[in-house]
Amino acid sequence: MSDNLRATVSTLAHSLVDGFLVALRGASLDEVLELAGAANPSGTRRPHAQATAARAGSSRSAKPARSSGGRLARRSPEQIAKALQEIVALVKTTKDGLRAEQIRQTLGMEAKEMPRILREGLAKRVLTSRGEKRATT
Repeated sequence: MSDNLRATVSTLAHSLVDGFLVALRGASLDEVLELAGAANPSGTRRPHAQATAARAGSSRSAKPARSSGGRLARRSPEQIAKALQEIVALVKTTKDGLRAEQIRQTLGMEAKEMPRILREGLAKRVLTSRGEKRATT
């Protein structure tokens, strides 16, 4: 490829990217989400973060909303207490207890959700633990 063609293609690419950035900066969040939903191959719209958070409180299998950095959304003490109650109810159904991984899979939770809830359950003495490391039940 000649240097002249390479420079022309590079200039066009930069102007295209700059145009996209200007358009995105001028758009509202709803417009961007609507555009993302239209580009979704399954044809379903992606829910807004507020709708996701509202559903998370109504269903135990709903996943918590994530912030832009991939972190879980902040949970209220009521949400943590509800999750702890679900874990306690599940563990009571088994004689030998369950590992955190088994609890997570059964309740459809994310691995990042578990440590705080389990620590709180152990601190309140509604849960007990046996074993070490991955063998802890």
